[in-house]
Order: sequence, then C-alpha cells, then structure tokens
Amino acid sequence: MPLNRRKFLTRSAATGAGVALAGAAAPAAEAASAAGPAAAGKPRKPGKRYSLTVMGTTDLHGHVFNWDYFKDGEYSDAAGNAQGLARISTLVDQVRKEKGRGNTLLLDAGDTIQGTPLTYYYAKVDPITAKRGPVHPMAKAMNAIGYDAVALGNHEFNYGIETLRKFEQQCDFPLLGANVVDHRTQKPAFPPYFVKKLHQPGLPPVTVAVLGLTNPGIAIWDKAYVQGRLDFPGLEEQAAKWVPKLRSMGADVVVVSAHSGTSGTSSYGDQLPWVEDAAANVARQVPGIDAILVGHAHKEIPELRVTNEKTGKTVVLSEPLCYAERLTLFDIELVFVKGRWEVESVSASLRNSNTVADDPKITKLLKDEHAKVVKYVNQVVGRATETLRTVDARYQDAPIIDLITKVQEDVVKAALAGTQYAALPVIAQASPFSRTSEIPAGDVTIRDLSSLYVYDNTLVAKLMTGAQVRAYLEYSAEYFVQTAAGAPVDVDRLTNAGGRPDYNYDYVSGLQYDIDIAQPAGSRIRNLTFDGAALDDAQQFVMAVNNYRANGGGAFPHMASAQELWAESTEIRTRIAEWVTAKGVLDPKDFASVDWKLTRNGTPVF
Repeated sequence: MPLNRRKFLTRSAATGAGVALAGAAAPAAEAASAAGPAAAGKPRKPGKRYSLTVMGTTDLHGHVFNWDYFKDGEYSDAAGNAQGLARISTLVDQVRKEKGRGNTLLLDAGDTIQGTPLTYYYAKVDPITAKRGPVHPMAKAMNAIGYDAVALGNHEFNYGIETLRKFEQQCDFPLLGANVVDHRTQKPAFPPYFVKKLHQPGLPPVTVAVLGLTNPGIAIWDKAYVQGRLDFPGLEEQAAKWVPKLRSMGADVVVVSAHSGTSGTSSYGDQLPWVEDAAANVARQVPGIDAILVGHAHKEIPELRVTNEKTGKTVVLSEPLCYAERLTLFDIELVFVKGRWEVESVSASLRNSNTVADDPKITKLLKDEHAKVVKYVNQVVGRATETLRTVDARYQDAPIIDLITKVQEDVVKAALAGTQYAALPVIAQASPFSRTSEIPAGDVTIRDLSSLYVYDNTLVAKLMTGAQVRAYLEYSAEYFVQTAAGAPVDVDRLTNAGGRPDYNYDYVSGLQYDIDIAQPAGSRIRNLTFDGAALDDAQQFVMAVNNYRANGGGAFPHMASAQELWAESTEIRTRIAEWVTAKGVLDPKDFASVDWKLTRNGTPVF
C-alpha cells in the first residue's frame, strides 16, 4: 500500500501563514535531542517567547453527540459526564479564542470510526464505500472542527482496509501511523508524521512536528484484514527511527500522538514482541520528544511526567477521557535562544465536556445522520417474554449471556453441516461486555440487542481438545478475586482481579463446571463435565469464539494457535438480531442453561 501523499501539503493558519506537511520521506540524519521543559523554579531565559497550545482527544469511538443510542436518550452517568464531538467543538472554540487560533493545534490519538450504532450504520447499513456513498459523520464533524492530524487506532481497522481508506479520503487531515508499514515493501502505508509552521508577526516561525503511532496488536486483533498486507512494528522502535528525522528537518517541538496506554503491558500475551501500552516506554527510551498524547486505555491522565533515560529531560504525557468526555491541553512555552527555538516548559491539563453545550454548527451539520440512526436502532425485531439483564452476569450464569452462546452455537453448527467436523460437539464462548444492558419484556429492538453486544466482533470456529478447554477455563477463572470460605462477599470487589476487564472473562457453554474462588488462580475449575460425564481431555470440540479472542485477544491459552475451521465477516450482533427475528419470540427456554456457578470449597456462593 503506497504512502498517501496526495493531501496536506499546505494549510494556512487562522493568523499568519502556517505551512503543514505530512509524509514519510526525510533525509537521513543523526539524532538530535529535544530541549526539554525547564525544571520547576528554574529562571526564565532571556529572549523572544512563544506560547503554543496543543489540544487533543482520543478514543472518540463514534461519539458525535451526547446521546446514548442504546438507551434512546441523552447520555448520563453517575459522575455527570457528557460526551460527543459537538461538546468538544465548543471547548476547542473557547481555547482558540483564548490562545489565538494560530497558536494552537488540534490532534486525536485514534479509535475514531468504530464504537456506536452511528459508526456501524455508516460502515455496514449505508456504507461510505458504496458508489456515491455518504461522507462518514466522523469525517464531517472532525473536518468542521478543524483537526490538524489524527493517529490511527486499532479499531480503525475493524471494518477492513477499504473502509479505512475511504474514510481517509474524506478527511481534511492526515491519518498518521509511523508503525503501519506495507508488508511487502516495509515502507509506511500511512503518513508517519505531520509538520506545521506557525508564524506570528515579529517572531521567527515555530516548527511543530507530530508523530503518529498505533497499536501493534492490530496484527492479532484484525488479522483477517491485515495479514500479508500490513505490518505493525513496535512503537519504541519506530519512534527511535522517526523522531531524529523530525529534529533534523528543523522541528522545534515534537509531539507524539500515540494510540497506546502507559502501563507497559499487553493483552495479547507473548504472541508479539511489541508492548501494547507503550507510550511511557517511548517517553523513557526515545530522546527528542516534548509531549505525548496518549490513547487506547480509556483512562483519564491529566498530566504524567516521565524522565527520558538518555537525556534526563522530562516528557509530559496526557490522556483525555474517551468518548469526547475530556479535551487535553498541552501548554508549551518556547524561548528563542542562539538562533533557534527551545522548549522551556510543558504542562498538561484537561477540560471537561460537561461544562459546555453542544456546538450548534455540529448539531446542524449531522442532525440528518443522527436521525437516520435513531430510526434504525429502534426497529422492532421480536418480542421478549421476560426482562433479561446483565447486571449480575459477571458473577452468576445469566440467561442474557446464554443468548449469545446459543446464537454462536447455531451459526457454527449450520456452517459446518456436511463437513468432516459436523459430528463434533459445538461449545461457545461469550463475555459479559456490559453491566447495564437490558432487554425488556415486550418489543425487542435493534438497540436492545446492540447494547448486549457492543463490539463489532465476528464469529470464528476453532478446534479444541478437552484439555485445552480446561486450561482455557482456568485462565478465565483468574478474573475472580480469591475469597476464603466464610469471608464476606462483596460483588463489587469480587471480579476484575489484577485489573482484568470484564470482556476478558468468558462463559463457555455446552459444559458444566464450578469455579471455586476459595482456591488460588490456576486451581479453580471443579466438577467439569460434558454430557453428564467427567470431561475427557482427549475429546475434540468445535469452539465458537469471537474474532478478537480467536486471534489471541486476552491471551487465552491455546486459542490463537488452535486450528481454524471456519470464519465469517458478519458481525455477531447481526447474527443475534437475525436469530431473534427468525424466532419472533425471545423466550429463555429456547436458549438459557445453567452451565457454571461460583463456589467456595464446594459450597455455592450464591
């Protein structure tokens, strides 16, 4: 895939003549380290001064408005947060008015085009890739707000490269990915960087370079789309390659927009040598960076200061809360010394979307797209005989999760009919993605089912042995906090041991088993049976799993290496809607089963 150079060669700042460049080619040069922020209390150097503000968002996941498509109403939560690019637009306008538009840049750290029914609709229902297809609402909104550059996130690849390339064409800003390279040529497949010169009357121009980095886990999570086409080397490696080049090109300020968290950990085990949450590693290991806009982890980090191991200088990191709930501001002070600009100080802070109203220009711009999606998600596809909830699904076997596994079992059985694997028993995996999803008694709509399965995962069939399934269940059971027999049980503290998220805890249908949480991790699965008898380790199963898990997401044992028997591109969410539509009536007797329970020394917890 050739580097996209057709756009972003020039751009004018609101005040002065700003010049923006995006590309990969740069002359080879020796590394040049950044002038880091001044230490607290250090005297200010004499000379001409310039104040730059770099604004940033991340993990927007298709949130344009403060609207919950799953609840069909305004978004609200206990913390009083507000969401959406319409709010961000108002905040950005405020900052530009305060600082002067020509003294600001606006960036994003990725995960833009997946995450809400709005983005699903324009990827699958009325796709932007169709002939004379629509402009993606996220492109419309971000163009109108005036983003300067956006790093690629892993979820940008969820709908395939064709959709991503179409979105790229519709954007007035570059999609950056220094560590996204063509598999054959190993050359950048997207612009690695963006450079903008800022001019103010009476001052030399300030050159700001933005390096975009994304998550190497894309090679696993979206293997079906990228394998043999794109490679994703590590962030540290690529930053070490590109930052010196940007400095040699005259960059006075280097900002990294990284779709990568700060923890230094990975959710895909040892399948790749690259770390998933590597932003802090980049700050420590690569000289020449002044600030890093962090993404991917969905955490709020107002300001994190990391010392570079080679220079001793400070790099400032910040991660605004996802879904456009926060806006990061990097305030960068520069002084002109000995014929060049030096960064004297960097500080970071957050602004909250709940302090402002929607920008009317964004509301007007996207009201039609919003209305189409609201109508779509409120389509009735069946009737439920009783209310189904996920509120306790993470620690009790809930019928609403059994619905997912039943659909997956049925789809895989039908797909394998007539093949050599048709006689093998089919079991299925599913996770309690949401703690608030509810399918009410009565009419069942697409939005009800979408709230149950919030990801755009697709279905894969893998061949597993009984022994491998046992190990899989033991690993999944690590999700629970060890709780001694007789000790009080607080359900709010019972799960997420070691920080494991709910989406990395799996039910497995078709088996019966206990999880003894009084036992240490690795020794919890008890009374594991299949078809009324103790599980035979040599027994073969077909396991229906989502593509994230099938490709190694969550690092479940044996899964990534297990033989793949079948896969499809239709979303599991769509399969659930089809199943309910075909049945007409959603009755737990058609799908619910009690497969597992929590125990302590053999005594049920609940």
